[in-house]
Amino acid sequence: MSGAEFPLSALLGVLFWKKGLRRRFPALGAYLLLRIVSNPVFSLLLMAQTGQLGGSHETMRLCAQIYLLAFWAVYAFSAVLLYFVCQEIFCSALAAFPGLKKLGLVIFRWAALVSVIVSFSGVSFGHKGVLILPDVAIPMMRAVSLLELCLLGFLCLSMNALRLPVRSLSFGFSLGFGMAAANDFITMSFLPRFASLTAPLQFVYESIILLSFCTWIVYCALPERARKPLVMPVNSTIYRWNEIASALGHTGTQVAVQQPANSFFLTDVENVVEKVLNRNLKRRESQS
Repeated sequence: MSGAEFPLSALLGVLFWKKGLRRRFPALGAYLLLRIVSNPVFSLLLMAQTGQLGGSHETMRLCAQIYLLAFWAVYAFSAVLLYFVCQEIFCSALAAFPGLKKLGLVIFRWAALVSVIVSFSGVSFGHKGVLILPDVAIPMMRAVSLLELCLLGFLCLSMNALRLPVRSLSFGFSLGFGMAAANDFITMSFLPRFASLTAPLQFVYESIILLSFCTWIVYCALPERARKPLVMPVNSTIYRWNEIASALGHTGTQVAVQQPANSFFLTDVENVVEKVLNRNLKRRESQS
């Protein structure tokens, strides 16, 4: 099953590059390239350290040390790439709403910072030298996995409002990463620290990884429906929130409005933004 991961990742990479998705998702392209290159290297090092390729005891020991160092370094670098992958998927899903995308990116980065702080707060960092790599890489991947699950939940809840089709690549990539993240949280929590590679849960874990690759391959192979320009009524809720998000941080116009004590906060904000937009529209009409 681990051997099947390489041809699936290679097929996914071919489809990804053939459709020109590397320009749309550059971080995802770098992540796939890292998986394609590192997978056979790790397999060879694993075979060498177990003596399947021959060699002396010292050679096997050296290969084991190289494998340990390379694995955790790639694991930590993958966590960094996955953060930017989540950000790319988020921006692609909200491409039609620039105001919400800009505001969402700010919240997205703060959520990432909080996740990293929470994840690292429980780490002891008791090891020294190279052995500290797992202490750094595991919390980083847990924080990114939490972001992947939150991103998938956000897209599932807001697909109708965002007019995002199920066959969209943004949703497909997020679905695959969400399954992989749930696999890390759930399956790995039931595995003992030193589990055998032939344990039943290891087969479950690898099956979900292969299922994630198959999901990405299907989404890359199927033609994606082009998102048509959104035509939304002025009184649409998401249109108003997009205008509110666009107006946040804008210093061109200041309006002071006295609000009733029992007014709902979101309604007040919408009224203020609507008055600002009306004033700007009248100013442009008078200038023309």
